Amino acid sequence: MLPKFLQTLTSAQASPDFSRRGFLIAATATSVGFAIGFRPAAAAQPTAKSDTLPNPFQRYIAIAEDGHVTIFSSQFDMGQGSYHGIATLVIEELGGSWEQITIEGGFGDIAAYGNVAWGGVAQGTGGSTSMVTSWVRYRQAAAAARIMLVKAAAKAWSVPEAEITVADGKIQHTASGKTAGFGHFAKEAATQSVPKEIPLKASSDWTVIGNTKRTRYDAEGKTNGSQIFTSDVQLPGLLTAVMIHPPRFGATLSSFEAAKAKAVKGVVDVVAIPRGVAIVAQDMWSALKGRDLVTVTWDESKAEKRGSKEILESYQKQALQPPQALARKDGDSAAILENAEEVHEALFTFPYLAHAAMEPLNAIAHKTEDGILEIWGGHQIPDLYQAVGAKIAGLDPRKVRLKTMKTGGGFGRRAVGDADVISEAVAIAKAIGWKAPVKVQWTRENDMRGGRYRPAYVHRLRASLGKDGKPVAWDNHIVGQSIVAGTPFSGMIQNGVDHTSVEGAANLPYAIPNLSVGLTTTDVKVPVLWWRSVGSTHTAYATEMFIDALAVKAGADPVAYRLDLLQDQPRHAAVLRLAAEKAGWDQKPAPGRFRGVALHKSFESYVAQIAEISLEENSLKVHKVVAAVDVGVAINPDIIKAQVEGSIGFGLGAILEEEITLLEGKVEQENYDSYTPLRLDQMPTEIEVHIVESDASPTGIGEPAVPPIGPAIANALAQAKGVHIHTLPIRTQYLS
Repeated sequence: MLPKFLQTLTSAQASPDFSRRGFLIAATATSVGFAIGFRPAAAAQPTAKSDTLPNPFQRYIAIAEDGHVTIFSSQFDMGQGSYHGIATLVIEELGGSWEQITIEGGFGDIAAYGNVAWGGVAQGTGGSTSMVTSWVRYRQAAAAARIMLVKAAAKAWSVPEAEITVADGKIQHTASGKTAGFGHFAKEAATQSVPKEIPLKASSDWTVIGNTKRTRYDAEGKTNGSQIFTSDVQLPGLLTAVMIHPPRFGATLSSFEAAKAKAVKGVVDVVAIPRGVAIVAQDMWSALKGRDLVTVTWDESKAEKRGSKEILESYQKQALQPPQALARKDGDSAAILENAEEVHEALFTFPYLAHAAMEPLNAIAHKTEDGILEIWGGHQIPDLYQAVGAKIAGLDPRKVRLKTMKTGGGFGRRAVGDADVISEAVAIAKAIGWKAPVKVQWTRENDMRGGRYRPAYVHRLRASLGKDGKPVAWDNHIVGQSIVAGTPFSGMIQNGVDHTSVEGAANLPYAIPNLSVGLTTTDVKVPVLWWRSVGSTHTAYATEMFIDALAVKAGADPVAYRLDLLQDQPRHAAVLRLAAEKAGWDQKPAPGRFRGVALHKSFESYVAQIAEISLEENSLKVHKVVAAVDVGVAINPDIIKAQVEGSIGFGLGAILEEEITLLEGKVEQENYDSYTPLRLDQMPTEIEVHIVESDASPTGIGEPAVPPIGPAIANALAQAKGVHIHTLPIRTQYLS
């Protein structure tokens, strides 16, 4: 369900004639709010109508005379495989071949590219919705293109359309022996009207969708170095800029002295922009040398000066108080808990987390001689970035062209309300008079200390059990920052509740008659953002560890205990049963081995994981993880498995080692030596991924496998050590 204030913008966004001012307002007001932060209901599947489908040859597919097919993707690819997924849908319905395709980012047409999972009001990639938004749209576009090609061929060959077949990039009429490539009829096909009826293939006829042997089309370029990223782009006269940002969040520039920096060979200029000071040079090395010679004075009168220790201590105190708002209230948990003979309680503490993508943020801005602003970068929310670039440059948005680049990871970091690195590139290019294209390249230190973290949170969980050992009351009070509060998207907060803070807790699937979830939103100047799987990064850990602890109190098997509480949740129960079966849960692990289980639904996908670990001299070794996933139709099984494997590594690193800490308002970590994502030798020795067969509409898998790994590991550790781990990361609390 869409927030009402966003629903009102849908019609204006979809119209090609809305004003420039309307574009800027609508793009700024909607894009980020949906880009990962908002979750569509399960029933909100795309329902595109053939009579509203744009001409596929104008928006989705371009076919050259030599038959080469270029697919214009509405979704951004940051490693999750969205380009491959969309290509799969197109090839299946078009009758094309992998050898003839290229995929590029499309932009500038909300009617064609707006994310239908967000109501179609903005183009964007996030919330694991790439296949949700593409499932109908791109199959219909490809099927329409095939029908139009067949019509053109039938007319040219004077044969019935029904006798023509299309497969492997070829159009054939068997009876006459005539054969042609797509390019032979593409021009004629593109002039036709879009068919009113666009039948899609039956699932029994699929050869590409669901193919278990097909690996990613772009794997070779990723492994041999031929894939071009923004940092690889070369343009005539291209300059490189590096940034100096305020060391404390909320500080602003007071003054700077750059005479020494400008004297460095290769340094072209040093300029102030709203986000800090930029050193512009002919190359990266010169820019870095110049940066070290700039003296900056900051106004820190409004800066955040507390350390993370003080911030989290204040959260813990607030967690003991009544919440500011309620996200869910079933029955009367407060009364039950107040009168219970025994109340089980736990306080969970979660640190700030960095996205730490392999490729630090970067972007290129260049204003051409004909007044067109070109921007290269990881455009996760194209509408917004196009609007921001246009506003900074003083241009009509239609004069801004986006060059959407693949990126080396995103995890939510490239979906930002102020288009941070994009705005920096445009502002710097403008500050030097547009005399040359400018590439802004953040260092790892810029990236680590630049804010936009997964918020820190504290959970206070309380429960009481009935005589049968089942929970009769459950109360969860969550304390932490809102991702959207104080931004143009604060309208997403409903009745004092930011959905991104409570998702995964407010929709707890277990049958508990008295259940309440409260939220207290804090006011801290540390910039926060959605982080891979957003609220479920902390809610899954807290809820799945707590339900496990209750199973122990009840003397019940953790899997059986969960299943008993999932009588009305068949898809949850199915993945849990499958994971337990494949992991051999009913058999004892080898001596010295311990198992833990966790189950979680996020982004409409269901994931259960069972982890098997051992402890040697207080060192944790993860031997095996068995995962079962239900994502509806499995469009690309190989990518699903890869995303689950990668998610397990991503989530495991977060709970074992990762944390951003502040001392007197300054971030202490700066690179991979002090902020430590998972190392290769910490990866599970073995990962099994089992995909539930389903004919339900596809959901996402880029994020849903992240949340369960943390509690699965922690529950295994509880079996090994007899203690439940409530403060993360594990290293600082239990393995040091």
